[in-house]
Amino acid sequence: MAELSNQLMALTVLAYLAAMVCYAGEYAFGKRSHVGRAATRQLVGAGAPVPDDVPVVAAPAKPEKPGRGEWSGRIAVIFNVLALALHLATLTTRGIAADRMPWGNMYEYILSATFVGSAVWVGVLLRRPALRHLGLFASLALVVLLGAAGMVAYTPVGPLVPALHSYWFYVHVSTIIISSGVFLIGAVPAAMFLVKNGYDEGKRRFPYTLGKRVPTSAQALERLTFRLHAFAFPLFTFGALIAGPIWAEASWGRYWGWDPKEVWAFISWVVYAAYLHARATPSVKRTVATWIALLGFVTMLMNLFGVNLFFEGLHSYANAG
Repeated sequence: MAELSNQLMALTVLAYLAAMVCYAGEYAFGKRSHVGRAATRQLVGAGAPVPDDVPVVAAPAKPEKPGRGEWSGRIAVIFNVLALALHLATLTTRGIAADRMPWGNMYEYILSATFVGSAVWVGVLLRRPALRHLGLFASLALVVLLGAAGMVAYTPVGPLVPALHSYWFYVHVSTIIISSGVFLIGAVPAAMFLVKNGYDEGKRRFPYTLGKRVPTSAQALERLTFRLHAFAFPLFTFGALIAGPIWAEASWGRYWGWDPKEVWAFISWVVYAAYLHARATPSVKRTVATWIALLGFVTMLMNLFGVNLFFEGLHSYANAG
């Protein structure tokens, strides 16, 4: 089962990579007019003014055959769903091989958090198909994180370290994994909002030039960013600041010990709280608030990779079985 999980992991990355390539095809060759096209108004009388009391009738839209970009986007979604299924199979076989939930080390944590992020992205696709172009950046993030997990954080299957033998393991880690996965996907529309908003304001240097082919409005991207972060933040608060300290007291006899993982989790919480506060403050520009959200994601990556790889502490499970 452990070897099967490793093979499925490779197939998962390849499927996300194929989805990313197809998303890139739609992003590069798709027609912006397919999204949000306004109906053509039918004139009453050629060249004659339209009286105020005559209703304006929208001309029926002519059906269009899907172009290369449209087909590329549809194929990307198929690969994306296939990758999600393979991702789930990777986690399932890993858990069967270890005879436990696959959350015991950094490699398994990344697998689980990216799975949640991928599931959230598929959910966004089903609810808002017009946002499909964001799949290029969502799949890119998944490929990079899974590649880093396989090359930097891979750990052979093994039993849990003694400190993790507690029912709080399931409560604390599961909420952190879910919130981290949502924060991951939330960073995608956040970054694209800044790109699109900059392009709309007349900025023409890279990366703002990428905003030229983004059909979704900057306001819609910003609203999606806020909704994802507003959903993830209470979960992260419970997992990091409530369940975590309770488990720490039960395992180590103290609620807080200035462990590097604890400190960086608190830093992430402060930054995300600052984002939500800035977002709710009318005097703060939406661009400023969104930059704070991206800073929060950077602190999450530091907590995930930097703390586990470069610091020693009670939470250093980078190579734990």
